Amino acid sequence: MARSTDSSEPIAVQIPGRRWKKFRSTAIVLATQIVILAIFLGFWDYATSQNRAAAFMFGSPSAIAGFLGQMARDGSLWRDTYVTGLETLLGFFVGNFVGTVIGLSLWYSRFVSRVVEPFVIAVGSIPIIALAPIIIIWFGTGLISKVAMSTLSVVIVALVTSYKGAVGVDPDQINLMRTLGASKFQIFRKLVVPASLTDIFAGLKLTVGFALIGAIVGEFMSSSEGLGHAIFKAGSLYVIPKVFAALVATIALALILTFIVGKVERLLMPWRRQL
Repeated sequence: MARSTDSSEPIAVQIPGRRWKKFRSTAIVLATQIVILAIFLGFWDYATSQNRAAAFMFGSPSAIAGFLGQMARDGSLWRDTYVTGLETLLGFFVGNFVGTVIGLSLWYSRFVSRVVEPFVIAVGSIPIIALAPIIIIWFGTGLISKVAMSTLSVVIVALVTSYKGAVGVDPDQINLMRTLGASKFQIFRKLVVPASLTDIFAGLKLTVGFALIGAIVGEFMSSSEGLGHAIFKAGSLYVIPKVFAALVATIALALILTFIVGKVERLLMPWRRQL
């Protein structure tokens, strides 16, 4: 009994020690990021305070903070963030669902994947802003057109990343399941889909930014609210600090959505917590 107790003690000590090392590493990284950001903002504020032309062209952190406070007090910050966030989320979910389903489905037939490959490349090469006038004609100037822009920004990336994950599955594992009598659908459901999750979630993190860009571009073209509308309106009036204030809100929205995707990834892929 004494030997089994002694042999279990290193394991009990090892787990808290690993957690502490991970926490310390995360804290050091966060502190370094904060210091770098503080130095950058300090230099930016000092440089613009010494030059009025630079202050007009680039704004200043203090002026940006002032506009953020003003926008928060009058409610425009929360309203515009909500509108852009809703458009981004809808486009993100629709684009990733459609792209992932198609990408994984292409694993079933190498012939079909080779046939559609040039069409996927052709659609993916079209600049999203070039489609904006057509999208407005098709769907109008309301929410649906912004969601369509966001969806189109996402779907090709989601398709390519999910297909890459599906075709990257170890052939030996597929052959093993075949020798055990598994059907093609069983191989797809129990091996291909789980093995593709790493690539799918990498695509999800990437497409958060693409979905947001699509929504912002749609708001540039035609909108009466949203962060894209705020950026366009402030830019047309040469209020540069307000442009940066809206950009700060946009960046914060992207970081929050990326953080949520990371949490969902760790929930569905618990083995990733050890990485």
